[in-house]
Amino acid sequence: MLDINFSPFPNLETKRLSLRQVKANDADAILSLRSNDEVMKYIPRPYLKTKEDALQLIAMFDDKIESGIGINWGIYFLEEPEKLLGIIGYYRMKPEHYRAEVGYMLFPEYNGKGIVSEALQRVVEYGFKDMKLHSIEAVLDPENKGSEKVLIKNGFVKEAHLIENEYYEGRFLDSMIYSLLNK
Repeated sequence: MLDINFSPFPNLETKRLSLRQVKANDADAILSLRSNDEVMKYIPRPYLKTKEDALQLIAMFDDKIESGIGINWGIYFLEEPEKLLGIIGYYRMKPEHYRAEVGYMLFPEYNGKGIVSEALQRVVEYGFKDMKLHSIEAVLDPENKGSEKVLIKNGFVKEAHLIENEYYEGRFLDSMIYSLLNK
């Protein structure tokens, strides 16, 4: 079984991006991200309503990092280190299976610029090399064609299409699972 430790916090960089820990001073941006209709369209989670909600979410991120059960990075341009573009992270860890679920969200104005792909490549590299994962999965709404395209572009393959496997706000939703193996 994997023994995962995120201390010290692993700040990551790419050619254009800085991936670092989300802090309390990012609360307004997190609130804006998690209350944006376009961002949340395919994510069956409650919208954030207040800055306090955002601070509680950031505290939950911190708790997961400290306990080694999850990690989230804020996505920032290297040249604009205070402007949050989105978040990416490992949300559901399965250390006994050497597997984790990756997820991400991005402000709509940054879609189509290769940002998620660039961040995903670095987070996948960290997952395989540093966390010693064997596989990484992504769970998405079948209607989320943009996310599906990013995953395919980055070598993920479709494992499953689950029919009405999740109940949210009075209706049953389908999910697709894509995965990538550490070769």
